[in-house]
Amino acid sequence: MPATQTKPAITIVEVGPRDGLQILKSILPTAYKTRWIAAAAAAGLREIEVCSFVPVAVVPGMADAADVVRFARTVPGLTTTALAPNAKGAQAAFAAGAHRVSMPISVSIAHNLANVRKTHEQSIDELRRAVDVRNGQPKSDNAEIEIGLSTAFGCSIAGAVPLADVLTLAEKCLAAGADRVTPADTIGIGNPVQVKRMYAALFKEFGTSKIGGSHFHDTRGQGIANALAALEAGVTSFDTSLAGLGGCPFAPGASGNVCTEDLVWILEEMGVTTGIDLAKLLACRDILRDGLPQEKLSGHLAEVGLARTQSGGRVAAAR
Repeated sequence: MPATQTKPAITIVEVGPRDGLQILKSILPTAYKTRWIAAAAAAGLREIEVCSFVPVAVVPGMADAADVVRFARTVPGLTTTALAPNAKGAQAAFAAGAHRVSMPISVSIAHNLANVRKTHEQSIDELRRAVDVRNGQPKSDNAEIEIGLSTAFGCSIAGAVPLADVLTLAEKCLAAGADRVTPADTIGIGNPVQVKRMYAALFKEFGTSKIGGSHFHDTRGQGIANALAALEAGVTSFDTSLAGLGGCPFAPGASGNVCTEDLVWILEEMGVTTGIDLAKLLACRDILRDGLPQEKLSGHLAEVGLARTQSGGRVAAAR
């Protein structure tokens, strides 16, 4: 379906250039990142998390973050998102021109200490400083600040994470000035019943406008099932990664994100409009194959291609 024909019912947020690349040993050259972003936008994606502003010594592949944001800002109609673990990173993201800054705070204190080396109180202080920096900019440049509630569904370090802890941290983040919060299944341990319970509680407590969307990992093969459960719960924004790339270096056992093309396919088959041209989306994999020849690309749709369906879908060769 061409991106311009029908207004999408939901938003697919491509997080591959950030979450998909951060765990890889290989570094994707900047030229390939910009080609990927441009091609993904041409396929109909309207929001892309393009990079993270983190110490280069920790994630060398993000050394070009500012350049990537500046390029993404030139792509018409694209919302450019960047991750920042602290106020310093957020300030750099604002300066580069990011429309939205995502700051991760883990519900599990153990994971927060491992991931950003801060307690909850210290992370919330960083959030307040980031809000102050954002609010000090010209009004026309104000970016949104979203908090990713990492390990909301469980933690490979601390174990089970109570729903009450998710709600408490969400309340603190919103009170500190975050525009919205998004629960993240960082280690891919959630299940559809838990997903529905989580969003029902978040929506009841804070309203739909304060809950950003969904972020699932496919560690146990439940990513799409959880995304569909979130859809049934009323979620309209879904983080995904082309070719299923991704994972958290500080979450043992966490594998890639939900595969963008696989989720788009099932949604379209269900009659949920994404505004994304699947043939063009699959073609984006060629950019990754050229730029990351030693990395394994995942995804079921890519294995079988766009076979003609009962609903009259187009035929495309497998990639």
